[in-house]
Amino acid sequence: MAKVRHLEKDSAINETDAAGTPALRKGPTGREETTVTGACLCGAVKFTLAGDPIRAGLCHCQDCRRASGSAFSMFLIWDRSAFACTGPTGVYEGRSFCSSCGSRVFSLRPEEAEIMAGALDRAPTGFTPGYELWTKRREHWLRPLRPAEQFEEDRS
Repeated sequence: MAKVRHLEKDSAINETDAAGTPALRKGPTGREETTVTGACLCGAVKFTLAGDPIRAGLCHCQDCRRASGSAFSMFLIWDRSAFACTGPTGVYEGRSFCSSCGSRVFSLRPEEAEIMAGALDRAPTGFTPGYELWTKRREHWLRPLRPAEQFEEDRS
């Protein structure tokens, strides 16, 4: 069984306006970019993401099914430097969750931040998956998302 470890708090997050619209800030090019926000179920863990995701996908693998409690997971990938978080988190098998309510919210790697789409504050998110992973485990009643690229297992 894998050990659960706790993460340190990252940096403070940016705010949305009163209507919940993501704030705009100046990006490295000097133009304004969107700040996407999200949180866990109880609100103890909050995060922000600068700009748009690098990619978005769906996964039907057994791990994602079990971790989400659903037939698949939707996730979005940002550059790790675009991610900021506050609140108590724990990690199990690379998946970060709220230490208070248990909601799975993200997975962090040195170069990327993988964000669970359901943890974003805005729904619908406005982001469309560009690929599906582990399609050999996709439920028969789900149809391939077109024009998303299809992978029987992982992308690599």
